This record gives sequence, structure tokens and C-alpha cells, in this order.
Amino acid sequence: MTKVKIVFASITGNDEDIAYVLTEKFEDLGCDVDMSEVSQTDVADFEDSDICIIASYTYDQGVVPDEALDFYDDMQDLDLNGKVYGVCGSGDTFYEDFCRAVEEFDKVFQQTGATRGADAVKVELGPEQEDIDNLDNFAEQIFKKAQEMDL
Repeated sequence: MTKVKIVFASITGNDEDIAYVLTEKFEDLGCDVDMSEVSQTDVADFEDSDICIIASYTYDQGVVPDEALDFYDDMQDLDLNGKVYGVCGSGDTFYEDFCRAVEEFDKVFQQTGATRGADAVKVELGPEQEDIDNLDNFAEQIFKKAQEMDL
């Protein structure tokens, strides 16, 4: 059974909602899913998973949220070669740096050697039906990539 680890950083609940949407979809696909809040998660959890997902909001001037900084820094030391990843998150297009943390997490995943399973999904504020459809498609693409890699 494909193991999925979903880590989220959420201040308003939007990214937690995103994580729940993804958890439900991956479970529907037959995966064993573990979801946790970033400050309660050790990056080593990604090493024990086939699929690694981060859902994060962007803080202030386009930076990774404070509660996710240690996790973000620790990710840079991981070797996730042979794993599939996906990044997503919520933001507000009012800000110039809309969903910048999503891009930052994508970069750090690339450094780990993991394979991107799908393009990042950026959600305006909370997930509406169109966003949920996009997140379901995101999960399906990632799952398919994992199957192609025999994970």
C-alpha cells in the first residue's frame, strides 16, 4: 500500500482544509495516509513515506511561515530520491507574493532528489469546489507518478 505523508501549516484553517481534501482523495485511491501539522512533525516522516505533500500558507512578505521554518531548514538535509512529492497552499492575491511559500517548498523538495508528481496547486483563500477539483486532480497525478515508479 502506498504511504502518503501530508504536512500542513495553517493559521486560518484554509491549509488544514486543503490537507483534509487531499487526505480524503488519497484514501479513496487506496493509500495509507498520515496527516499532521508542521510544528508537530519531524522531517524524517517523509523518509518513511512514498508520497510527500506540503500544504502551506505564505506569511508576511512572501516567506515560509514561522512555525514551518525549522521543518523547511531540516528538509534541506533530506535525501528523498525515489519519493514523489507535491506542494500546494493557500494565499491571498491581494499580496504581491501570492503563495510564495509553495514555490519555496517546491525548490527545497527538488534539492532532496524527490520527483515532482504534479504541478503545484495555489488556492485563493479557502478551497472552493473548483479548488477541490484541482486538488483531487493533483492527488491523482501524484498517485499515478508513484505507481509508475512502483512505490
